[in-house]
Amino acid sequence: MTMETTDRLTDGVRTALRAAGLPDVADCIWEVPRQAEHGDYASNVAMTLAKPARRAPRQIADLIVAHFPPLPEVARLEIAGPGFINVFLSPAWTASAVRGILAAGDAYGQGERERGTRLRLEFVSANPTGPLVIVNARAAAIGDSVARLLRAQGARVTAEYYVNDAGNQFEALARSFEARLREAVGLPFTFPENGYPGEYVAELARDYLTGHRLSTPAEVDTHLTSLGADPQAALVRLGRWAVRRIVDGQRRVLAEYGVEFDAWTSEQADVREAGLPERAIDELTKRGVIHEQDGALWFRSTDFGDDKDRVLRKSDGELTYFAVDVAFYHFTKFGAADRVVTLLGPDHHGYVGRIRAAMRALGHPPEALDVLIVQLVTLLRDGTPVRMSKRRGEFVLMEELLEEVGRDAARFTFLTRRHDSPLEFDLAVATRQSTDNPVYYVQYAHARIRSIWKQIAEQGIAVPPWSEVDLTRLSLPEEQQIIKRLLGYPEVVAAAAHALEAHRIAYWLQELAGLFHPYYRAHRVIQDDRALMSARLALCTAVGQVIKNALGLLGVSAPDSMTRSEADA
Repeated sequence: MTMETTDRLTDGVRTALRAAGLPDVADCIWEVPRQAEHGDYASNVAMTLAKPARRAPRQIADLIVAHFPPLPEVARLEIAGPGFINVFLSPAWTASAVRGILAAGDAYGQGERERGTRLRLEFVSANPTGPLVIVNARAAAIGDSVARLLRAQGARVTAEYYVNDAGNQFEALARSFEARLREAVGLPFTFPENGYPGEYVAELARDYLTGHRLSTPAEVDTHLTSLGADPQAALVRLGRWAVRRIVDGQRRVLAEYGVEFDAWTSEQADVREAGLPERAIDELTKRGVIHEQDGALWFRSTDFGDDKDRVLRKSDGELTYFAVDVAFYHFTKFGAADRVVTLLGPDHHGYVGRIRAAMRALGHPPEALDVLIVQLVTLLRDGTPVRMSKRRGEFVLMEELLEEVGRDAARFTFLTRRHDSPLEFDLAVATRQSTDNPVYYVQYAHARIRSIWKQIAEQGIAVPPWSEVDLTRLSLPEEQQIIKRLLGYPEVVAAAAHALEAHRIAYWLQELAGLFHPYYRAHRVIQDDRALMSARLALCTAVGQVIKNALGLLGVSAPDSMTRSEADA
């Protein structure tokens, strides 16, 4: 249902209530009934007014229907059950609404619900200790689509990638990298217990040696000695080089995936070296929520809903990761946004409560922070689990996934489930050109519509302007059903943006394609009855436009032509 239509229906209810001398209502909740015989929209407004109006819901419903003003959208109203009001739209008005969809074009579905909101959206943020893997690909598809949805509703979104280039993991990478450099030329080395054994580290080492023209043990030994005044300084420089190369690779793969970030924030440079953790601790201290115990500095997070208090600075003076994250959220995120959304992996459930507690303690409203937990992905091929990676045996690389299935199939497949539900990704299905491949099913609907236009051009058929087309010819039940689905698209987009649930768009697209393909097979568009042809062409064009718009919100293309498989859509 469109926002415009439901707004008009709500205005009609209010007009009827005033005319009947009944109390006003702040808003009406309109739902689309599952069964067509219950109308196009239904509301329980009569039941919500029973108490303030001191009347039976059925009595209130009778008065609303009796005083409801004439609207071109509405054919009739009916009362059902204890007082539900069912609205049936006028077929002529429904058909005429196609013209508005065509006029809006690429802008159809955009809204204003988030206008003026400054939003910081962080996603992926994989540790810069290795290539992106398949769960990162899922997070990237979800995060980028949520950003597109929010922008379509007028929000000013900053998409952010947080580079965790400090701490124990950074040091483990640096030591692993140094070990591989030594190993490559035959120098003695000790691989760290918590190191990164993947082949990609050895590849980095070979690239480093080639780039610095180092080939002998003596050259490498001299080079490593020259990197810093002490071994730790040299290690940091090696680690920085490795991180830059790994992050560059992550950027490249994400760009191929259609994902661009507005901000790449470095934990080391932008948070730690900027002194933000110390400033955050000072602010928490001034608010009286810090205490010292056994030489360590603790945040009383239990005062703000967490299950236990959290250490900010250890007894040896070292900052905890939590202290750094508190500073990052407080200064970097909320310092530039009204609302913060972060996507995290399934192993971060315990993290949510503590960061929420810290933000509450620092004065940020709870509703301003949303944390989405993205569940894991199981990779299958015709239902059988597979492991693809040659470079990192225990993980499936995002780059390898893209090489096998492509950007469109990968992104759409990741968006066929809620972010917080585990996902089984079947490579065979994602590359199959048949009805069981959801992205093919949707894209093929768009390609079919473009093929109609190609045939019209080849046959030299003149198509009148849409303003001259008699859309009342779109009277078939399936045509009316398709149009009503199109009219509901703006509300679907607004609701998906509000809920931060991009999968709703993928679901809706599959339902629309499920209505269009049978209609296309059953009813000819190009025919001798030119008036009917023009009306059906307008409907098909509107379907194609909305499919393109919706796929764009998912970062998926809308091809003009596709290969037709044996299992026709």
